[in-house]
This record gives sequence, structure tokens and C-alpha cells, in this order.
Amino acid sequence: MLTLLLIRFAVVAGALVVVGLGVFAVAVRLKRRGGMDQVRRSVEPLTRAAARHVADPAAPGTSRSELAGTVARAAARYLDDRRGGNRR
Repeated sequence: MLTLLLIRFAVVAGALVVVGLGVFAVAVRLKRRGGMDQVRRSVEPLTRAAARHVADPAAPGTSRSELAGTVARAAARYLDDRRGGNRR
């Protein structure tokens, strides 16, 4: 029984290490290409909404749907900026 528990722990720990290395590799690549500032601007509204939700989950305006809406707006802004904004 202990062996099964240790194997499960090793698999979970290994998966976390792989995910962490992946995130680190993406961050280094973005920093070298100069895209880190753009990512930071895109993620800022999401982090503010998440911070409000963590600070007081029962407060009005901190629902999961608001968090999802913030993510959708940030993605739309990113795509709009990438295409050059409103080119009419």
C-alpha cells in the first residue's frame, strides 16, 4: 500500500516539475523576444479580478463569470492589438 502511495506522489511531483519547466521555458522565450511586456499587459486585468475574488469571494462582482469575462476581454484586446486595432 505504501508503494502505491509513493508512486502516486512521484507521478504528481514529476508532473508539477514538467509543468514548471514548461512555464519557465515560455517565460524565457517571451523575455528574449521582447513579448513579456505585452503578456504582462494582457494578464493584468485577470490578476486584478483573481485578487479581488481571493480577497473576498462573497463580495459582489467577484463571481467566476466575471473572471471568465475578464479573461475573454483580455484575449479580445490582445487579438485586436495584434491585428493593428481598428483599421477602418
